[in-house]
Amino acid sequence: MVALLLLVDSGHFIFGRMLLPYLPPTASSFYYMTLALIQIAIFAAVRRQIDWRVLRDNAWFFIVIGFLIAVATSTSFAAVVYIDPGTASLLARMGTIFGLAFGIFWLKERLTRGEQAGAFLAVVGVFIISFQPAAEGSNALLGTLLVLTSTFTYAMHAAIVKRNGGEIDFTNFLLFRMMTSCFFLLIFTIGRGELVWPSGIEVWLILLLTATVNVTISRSLYYMVMRRIELSILTVLLTLTPVITIFWSMLLFGERPSLQGFVGGVAVILGVILVTLSKRNGQAGEAAP
Repeated sequence: MVALLLLVDSGHFIFGRMLLPYLPPTASSFYYMTLALIQIAIFAAVRRQIDWRVLRDNAWFFIVIGFLIAVATSTSFAAVVYIDPGTASLLARMGTIFGLAFGIFWLKERLTRGEQAGAFLAVVGVFIISFQPAAEGSNALLGTLLVLTSTFTYAMHAAIVKRNGGEIDFTNFLLFRMMTSCFFLLIFTIGRGELVWPSGIEVWLILLLTATVNVTISRSLYYMVMRRIELSILTVLLTLTPVITIFWSMLLFGERPSLQGFVGGVAVILGVILVTLSKRNGQAGEAAP
């Protein structure tokens, strides 16, 4: 299950790059999320699990996380206009650091020395990637900012869900989460003047593949694995995702991170691993008699 999760989780920026020749990033995000919503709605309807009271009783919760997910999705797909999927995937590992920041400023947690060192190393890696010489027609700094915006808003959504969404039935949670996300993505797409109809069977097949793999399968596996292993271990395992993303990027598009981008990405990953292991060791120390 972990191996399959790594495989499907590595595809997010790859799918964004595949859809780029066919649709604007915001439009492609809206269409593939809508297809995923239809899949989840059919599943819930067949099992007679749809409960509209869940949406009514938690309206503001779903509105907030729907908006954050819409921002995260659209900005992550826009990032591959400026940087390759491998570099974007390396940067996206900053989600662990952002999650740590929410713990500090929201939950008033304290950092161990290992966590401080890991966070510093990851931030250094971001700066290395951001300020590398831009190739012709690219803008590494803008691409970096888009990925960081995406990662930050997704981490914020995760913190809100962790704090307020634990008691909501999972099927209805996923259904209404997707519904509000699609609503905001539609607003973003119309607002940017990018609401164009996908033309051709090829783009529809890619959108369907993206919806099935990147949402329906990926998120289901993520929550199933989370229930079976410790979250800290899962976080470390998911740092392997960029390796697979770089492989797919080279195979499909002939794109790979620059040397400077690779060095910065390695610093991000090492920082994330250091933070995660330090937190795990700290929790084990607290639990010891």
